[in-house]
Amino acid sequence: MIGENIAKLRREAGLSQEALAEKLGVSRQTLAKWESGESVPDVLRCDALADFFNTTLESLLHGDLLNEPKQPKGRYVFGMVTVGDKGQIVIPAKARRSFHIEPGDSLLVLGDIEQGLALVRPDLFLEVAKQMQERKG
Repeated sequence: MIGENIAKLRREAGLSQEALAEKLGVSRQTLAKWESGESVPDVLRCDALADFFNTTLESLLHGDLLNEPKQPKGRYVFGMVTVGDKGQIVIPAKARRSFHIEPGDSLLVLGDIEQGLALVRPDLFLEVAKQMQERKG
């Protein structure tokens, strides 16, 4: 399945095997073997592939990307989180990297009974609130 997923993601990105191989620092033949299922990439290459294609390692390895709907650009599904007994959650590393969230950063928790929870940077929320206020005034 990983080979099919790599090939699908590569084609969707409009890359040749040679172009993707160059970006990953492997030969075109190595990439061709991954796509055909003759061999599989090591864990570091899998992580690099998942990051490059903006998907999760889980989806790259086990997901049925051939039948999954394509995420709109800038929209993400980072996977499941578990709520701890004190209400804490761990934000997945890929989400933290994508949104430049560092230890010690503050996030605003917003909620809508029908739509769920959202984590927002306070500065972004204040900017949007300011723009809305300016439109009213």
